[in-house]
Amino acid sequence: MFIRLAIKSLLDRKGSVLVSLLAMSVSIFVLLGVEHIRHQTKENFSNTVSGVDLIVGARTGSVNLLLYSVFRVGNPTNNIRWDTYKKIASSRKVHWAIPISLGDSHKGYRVLGTSADYFRYFSYGDKRLLEFKEGRAFKDLFDVVLGAEVARKLNYRMGDRLVLAHGMASTSFSLHEDRPFDVVGILSPTGTPVDQTLHVSLAGIEAIHMDWQHGVKQPNSSTSIDDFDGVELQPESITAFMLGLKEKMATFRVQRGINNYKGEPLLAILPGVALSELWQMMGVLEKTLLLVSVLVFLAACLGVSAMLLASIRERRKEIHLLRVIGAPPRFLFFLIQLEAFLITFLGVILGLLLLMGCLLLSRDYLIETFGLHINISIFTSNSAYMIFMVFAASFIVAALPSFVSYLRASKGLD
Repeated sequence: MFIRLAIKSLLDRKGSVLVSLLAMSVSIFVLLGVEHIRHQTKENFSNTVSGVDLIVGARTGSVNLLLYSVFRVGNPTNNIRWDTYKKIASSRKVHWAIPISLGDSHKGYRVLGTSADYFRYFSYGDKRLLEFKEGRAFKDLFDVVLGAEVARKLNYRMGDRLVLAHGMASTSFSLHEDRPFDVVGILSPTGTPVDQTLHVSLAGIEAIHMDWQHGVKQPNSSTSIDDFDGVELQPESITAFMLGLKEKMATFRVQRGINNYKGEPLLAILPGVALSELWQMMGVLEKTLLLVSVLVFLAACLGVSAMLLASIRERRKEIHLLRVIGAPPRFLFFLIQLEAFLITFLGVILGLLLLMGCLLLSRDYLIETFGLHINISIFTSNSAYMIFMVFAASFIVAALPSFVSYLRASKGLD
């Protein structure tokens, strides 16, 4: 009877209740949506690279090394000599090593020079290896493997021919036009910077720079593509390299040895630690988004409270009738609280359904445009805690109209 009375009371004021319900649904949609996307973004961010024990580059800051080696953002302070890379990679403690050479681009997308081990050992997420949507890894000198976003945005297909540019400008006049590359593979989407990268061999990087000095092509060059047949091209230096160790227990010992390497100044970082440092730098934006969503929810709660408070005067006859039939003041107090609970409950249901529907419809768009893999399952311990806090806030905010109704009933004002 108690619940039935609350439902009938809400239906009698369906106009104002509907507005409050919509406001509550939208606020819960924003609150849980921001929290869910924040959590998923952090998870995607942390899973940008996995299975890599150490990233090694020229001595600089750990965040800077992470940015240019993993996220392809910024530039290194210096390169690493090829002999140094070979010496560290051949250590008995090292299981595999992936060289990284940066510096060229194609229509604003970075070109990564590396070895075939990149496709064999590099992983992301929960140690997921790279997969080919089409084609294969590079084998010949002028083969290129495209990331998913590069192929989609630039509309490249298998067998297409493209020209790399010197430097990182989106529009460059320093083109390697005499040595084009053929598309032999397209990677599946990963939601990481891999999608925005073109991958070529280290030998290919050396070949296109054969007649270049200080970023300028030398005039009257006579070297042709056929001249590279049977020639072993080896780089003099690389930008950085990634290491996978045979024993995880040796990670800190190997890191200390690299950082103290006397041949040249090097820095070895733990990817997970550097990712945490980088995420902490973005903490202000993260907290700002959460604060905005909380304020939106509080505004909706105050709207519900104002609606219930205003309804008390409209319900004088109803409250008086309840008092006549013997309803105590606390009955009215809990009746108002129950009405607020029902509005919040329906708001939570509608907000969750709206959020799941939007995530389902926008999932492909988020992957293609922002590289975000958002899980449509929002039922986590974190979301359960947020929903509990929603009901607690609703109870507190509804206490004012409930208490007013209790006072009026106990003093016989109705």
